[in-house]
Amino acid sequence: MVYLVRQPHSSTDRQVRNKMNKMDRLIEQLKRHEGVSAYCYKDINNLEHIGVGRNISKTGMGLSMEEIEYLLSNDILRCIKELSAEYQWFGSLDEVRQEAIINIFFNLGATKYRGFKKANAAMEAADYKLAATEFLDSRWARQVGNRALELTDIIRTGEYV
Repeated sequence: MVYLVRQPHSSTDRQVRNKMNKMDRLIEQLKRHEGVSAYCYKDINNLEHIGVGRNISKTGMGLSMEEIEYLLSNDILRCIKELSAEYQWFGSLDEVRQEAIINIFFNLGATKYRGFKKANAAMEAADYKLAATEFLDSRWARQVGNRALELTDIIRTGEYV
């Protein structure tokens, strides 16, 4: 029988742990010095920042595509959770129609989306033709134009156009 003996942590392991401890310390220090904001704010030079001192103004570093995709993924998940919690019919939709509804909800936000009483009643009744018509008969559809046409075609047919 062979017994495995745990070796003491290597110097590399200790170095990594020390760097992480130092990084944590630096993160806390930067938060304390820069402040933390979930919303855009302007510094003393009138430059827009977010988070912990991230300069997102046109002259700053903005956001990387990876950061943008991360934010978008989180926003989509939030929309799915909110739709699932408020509209029982949402979970029974096919994937294509779910994505169209997520797109509309994402664009409008929960409060304005709730205003589509007739469209949502039609969605609940699986009357997708009527739902598409109701979504199109709105200020939202006039404002977003082709986006509304594309999404309501998807809702009507259950297929990407």
